[in-house]
Amino acid sequence: MIGRLHGTLLEKQAPFLLLDVGGVGYEVQAPMTTFYHLPELNQTATLYTHLAVSETAQQLFGFAKRSDRDLFRTLIKVNGVGPKMAVAILSGMDADDVARCVHDDNVSALVKVPGVGKKTAERLVIELRDKISPSGGRADLLNPAAAALTPSDAGEEAESALIALGYKPAEATRMVAAQSKANPAASAQELIRLALRKIAG
Repeated sequence: MIGRLHGTLLEKQAPFLLLDVGGVGYEVQAPMTTFYHLPELNQTATLYTHLAVSETAQQLFGFAKRSDRDLFRTLIKVNGVGPKMAVAILSGMDADDVARCVHDDNVSALVKVPGVGKKTAERLVIELRDKISPSGGRADLLNPAAAALTPSDAGEEAESALIALGYKPAEATRMVAAQSKANPAASAQELIRLALRKIAG
């Protein structure tokens, strides 16, 4: 089991990133809450990882914080929640937000995540209430840094990331366009964060 990676960040195109560890490139899928804390390319990063093995694929998921990986592992144990949905949940809200939704019975916030229906949201609230504390206990492990992109590049990257997270192309375009207009100098990560925050209300 690969539990932790420490190496040089070679590529980041949400939700995927490539980390060079001793000459081996690991392709890792990560939620946006991890991308917000990634350093610039060619700098050192540390990720806590989870290897998901199925009949058709082996996928490596990475997280900036051990607590986020722990929450991811808790989420995928819930009936009907797979790794892709867990990544979408952790992209739309951080560990603290998930904990608050669960302990406040806030089903409406959870159903705003792509792929999460009302029944799944209700199941999450019921099954997670006794498994996670009211506080997600977040602590930064990676230095935040925004990539130097032109506004158009940032918008395109943000749209691609939202589509990869499960939003429809037209919806992703609308979300990014609204945030780009209000924040013309925003990076791709900032546009994604603002768009998801708007959805979460």
